[in-house]
This record gives sequence, C-alpha cells and structure tokens, in this order.
Amino acid sequence: MARTVFTTSTILIGMSLSSCVAFSPATTTSSSFSFALNAVEPPLNPLLSQIKPSKTVEVFSLVKQMEAEGETVTSLCVGEPDFAPPQCVLDAATAAMIGGQTRYTAVTGTADLRKAIAADLKSRKGVEYNPVSEIVVGNGAKQCVYQGLLAACGAGDEVIVPAPYWPSYPEMALLVGASPVILETSVDDGYLINPDALDKCLEEHPKAKVLMLCNPSNPTGGVHSTELLTQIAKVLEKYPNVVILADEIYERLVYTEDGQCTSFASLPGMFERTITINGFSKSHAMTGFRLGYLAAPERFAKATSVLQGQITSCASSVSQAAGVSALNEVDESWLENNVVIMKEKRDYVLQELAKMDGVSVSVPPNGAFYVLPDVSKYYNGDDTQLCLDLLKEKKLALVPGESFGAPGTVRISYATSMEELQTAMTKLREFLESL
Repeated sequence: MARTVFTTSTILIGMSLSSCVAFSPATTTSSSFSFALNAVEPPLNPLLSQIKPSKTVEVFSLVKQMEAEGETVTSLCVGEPDFAPPQCVLDAATAAMIGGQTRYTAVTGTADLRKAIAADLKSRKGVEYNPVSEIVVGNGAKQCVYQGLLAACGAGDEVIVPAPYWPSYPEMALLVGASPVILETSVDDGYLINPDALDKCLEEHPKAKVLMLCNPSNPTGGVHSTELLTQIAKVLEKYPNVVILADEIYERLVYTEDGQCTSFASLPGMFERTITINGFSKSHAMTGFRLGYLAAPERFAKATSVLQGQITSCASSVSQAAGVSALNEVDESWLENNVVIMKEKRDYVLQELAKMDGVSVSVPPNGAFYVLPDVSKYYNGDDTQLCLDLLKEKKLALVPGESFGAPGTVRISYATSMEELQTAMTKLREFLESL
C-alpha cells in the first residue's frame, strides 16, 4: 500500500515576498523526501515602521540592565510615586483575593467601582456620569487613552497634539491610522496652549477630529487654569466635529493656591464632546495595579467598551477592589499630605536648577511631578547625547526632551525620595560644571 512519508526535516511551502506555491504531497512506497525552504522571514506589519519606541521605557530598561549588572544608578526617568499605596488599598486587594474575587468582571468594570468613580467625579469635579453606561474601567489610563482615540478617529483624520507632549500621544494617533499634528507652545507661556494658536491650527487642519489635552501636563507639569480652559473651549465652539481627549491623570497633584484642576468636561458645551481619562497610578501610587478609567457620553463609552472587549476584556478584579477602597476609604488628608511633600520636592529641584549655569526654567510647573529645564546651551542642544553621557559618566538617568517634542530640554521626575533628589542634583551640577 502506498504511503506518504515525511522526514523530520520541516516541510514548508516554497515562497517569496510576492508569491506562494501550493504544496501537494506525493506518494511513494519506500523513499523519503524533503523540501527546501527559502530563508525568508514573514514580514511585520508595515505600520510598525512608523512607530517609535518610548524613550522613557528605553532609558528605564537601560537603568534596570545596569542595576542587574551591579551598578548603582540614580534614576529620575520614570513617573512613579516613591510612596506606597494607602494601607486600606493593600488590605482591600488582599481581602479580594482571599474572598474569591479572582474571576472575570464585566468588561466595563465592577458595578461598585463604576459607582465609586461616578460619585467621585460628581462630588469633586462637578461632572455627572451614569455609572452603568458612561464609565469604562481599563488596564491603566494608557489603554483608555488608546481606546478613546480608536473610538473617536481613524484613517484620514488628524489629531492635534500640543508640544511638549507625552510621547505615546502621536504614536497612538499613528496606530489608529490618523496623522498627528503638532501644535507648538511657548516656554514663556509655561508650555500651555495658546487659544489663538489653537484656532489657527484647527482652521488650517479641517481633518482634525481630536484634540489631546493633558492637564496637568506630562512632561512640563504645567496646569491650564479655568480661565484658560474656558478660552480654549470658546475656540472649540467653532469646530464642533473635534473631540477633546482630556487626560487628567495628574489632577490630584496641583500646587496652585486653590489646588484645583478644572475638568474640561465641566465647561459649558463641552460634556458631549469630551472623553475624560483618569486613574489611580499617580494619585494613589497604584502604578502596578494597572487601573484606569474613561468617563464619557454613552456613545463614546459604548464604543470603547466594544473595543476593550476585543482587546483585553476586563481589568484585574483584584485591582478593581483596591480601586473601590482608594475612592471610598482613603482619607483626603492622605492625598493632601502627598501634595505638600511633592511641592517641597518640586521647590527643591527648582532651587538647585537655578544655581546651575546654562539651565533655565522660565515658568515654574504647578502640577504633576515633572520639571522640563532648558539645557540647550550644552551639547549644541543635543539633549539625547547629554543624557547618554550623563548616564555613562555619573550614573544619573534623565529622559531627553526631544522625545517629548521639546529638543534642548530634559525631563526630571521628582517623584522620588529627597535623598535621591539631592544625589541627583549634585551629579547633574558636577557633570555640567565639567563640560
């Protein structure tokens, strides 16, 4: 009886990048055979050629590699609070695991967490959302930003990204098929959006579908006042097809006299066109819990929930239980005390930078935990090389401003201990003085 015999060699279809030849096995009574393979790797998605890796992630990975090799590195590159989450949050996570809350939840999140989020936004921000249909809990705020963009725009559209920007914004725009349009801001304005410049930009880009609004800002720490936000909203009234993606993840870290950060969705006429992003990483030091949320009118929330259902499904059930505790059990004084501590660190960094020749901060940042000083007098403005040499010679890790759309600057995260900041500022001063 005839039989088909294959050797242990892999039998593959002869192929090239543009053709594929079908294979039909022959029959034989005794001999074995194999087929040669043209050594061609399957191509990757062409979209990847447009996407830049995150400089923050690259620097952080290099730091971890150096530390694994036994080197001691002072790192101010990652936006992560140095304090632990509140004890009640940790206890809630433990109780959830022991109590059996370890299974899938609804894609949009548990009812308890969505209710807590809606109640918090209503009481603190003056914005009312239906917890059933207008809140979507995700695996971190970054996922919520991406899904918000994916729901609001697509191929052929444009996304207005004010610079300096969080590096993921323009890359996410490319991932959804849209084109990022960079809106330059001025250092003399504290890198805040100029309403007239925004108006001009929108007029010149009729395909714009989304405005990215990070307030407070990463990487500048700038905070748009209620007055300025109102002026921006007035401009947007002329462009009703533009959706505002308001990334407000740092809104609990504001150092102005009133300590307030107005929610863009609370402004007249802006609720129906605003997708608000927030979470627990910065306010409650819950970065590893990967828990964020999106709050938006039902049509946007429903669209993002459909997307999330096909991408990751629900956020961690344990993290969600911790999130409920963060909103319902953490005393306001805990959050207020963290703001006081962060402000002290900010003031210290600004004080030390002011002593360094060739380093300037035109407008002190009033939020988040970043400073973006101008260091363009060194290295002919090559901030990337400056950071590489600084890491090599002084074991101090900062992130080049070029990756934020701000060449000639470096981003300093002061979300670390005061001792680490003192070491970092000494290293930076000594390095610059040696040039």
